[in-house]
Amino acid sequence: LKDEDVASVFTEMEPDDRVSLLDELPASVATRLLQALSPSERDLTATVLGYPEGSIGRRMSPEYVTAHPHLTAEETLGRVRAGLAGAETVYTLPVVDDRRRLVGVVGLRDLMSATPDHLVADLLDEPHSARATDDAETAARWCADLRLLALPVVDDEGRLVGILTVDDALRILEDAESEDQARIGGSEPLRRPYLATPVLAIVRSRVVWLLVLAVGATLTVQVLEVFEATLAQKVTLSLFIPLLIGTGGNTGNQAATTVTRALALGDVRPRDVLAVLARELRVGLSLGLVLGAVGFVVAGLAYGAPIGAVIGLTLLSICTLAATVGGVMPLVAKTLRVDPAVFSNPFITTFVDATGLLVYFLIARAVLGL
Repeated sequence: LKDEDVASVFTEMEPDDRVSLLDELPASVATRLLQALSPSERDLTATVLGYPEGSIGRRMSPEYVTAHPHLTAEETLGRVRAGLAGAETVYTLPVVDDRRRLVGVVGLRDLMSATPDHLVADLLDEPHSARATDDAETAARWCADLRLLALPVVDDEGRLVGILTVDDALRILEDAESEDQARIGGSEPLRRPYLATPVLAIVRSRVVWLLVLAVGATLTVQVLEVFEATLAQKVTLSLFIPLLIGTGGNTGNQAATTVTRALALGDVRPRDVLAVLARELRVGLSLGLVLGAVGFVVAGLAYGAPIGAVIGLTLLSICTLAATVGGVMPLVAKTLRVDPAVFSNPFITTFVDATGLLVYFLIARAVLGL
């Protein structure tokens, strides 16, 4: 696109959408686009840019229509008509006092159904609001959970600075979900559509994680090296290594994915770590009993009762360990202010591979007398 075409498209965007675009552009291009805006639009965009990245202030809209408690329904509807063109939404109106402090919200339906001289003070509802510095995903989740058309955003003194509309909240949650899914799979999220992303960018999004996991996999190699003599005495044990580490990794991933999702929905918090640990311990033990019994029967019939006992006990131990670790790690990550998805599948799989093999060979030594 030509410079004038880009500037025209940029001018037509909402302030919060402009900020999202500016965050992806080089500083020189961003500066040039800002200079092309009118003073009023530049001020609105600068307001949103002034908040920290990742905060809801960075994703809110500063374009809204307010109501006042002392105004009548007819007067407020007049304000709505006057500000209709520039407002993000008018279906939910923040009600503010003379100092711009949020005192409530009123719906457009209530205003239209009220008598013309009905005061807004008699129509307003108790407001739900977020602070501008709150985490964007947390605020968006709250907006979606409360089924709000718009969530007022206030500063530290309770003064209205913007609104978060439900469509923007859903977009934030969609972006967060895409990011979590990418990191759970051991890569970084793509910032553009897949087919429009250069191959080199896709490679960069994956290669760092692959290198980290490759280094982590050396733990598994070290365990195999330590128990090389045990494998030499009972080569049959090597046949079950893929089964055992695969089962452990899958069990841990299931627990981590479940708890990570529960964290995102607000169902659990870091302070619930002991409750989650106890629950996943019971779940892992139950899974281990079922899989261990199946493993004992199948391996016992094929290779004898001693090998069956080794496989059954190992599956019991690995499932219990993997589920417990997988359930607790996202909570630990949240406490350390790290994305729980980073601590999920890739790292848990690497950890369970190494510890699972260690448990396997120790049980084999004890049962088989190696």
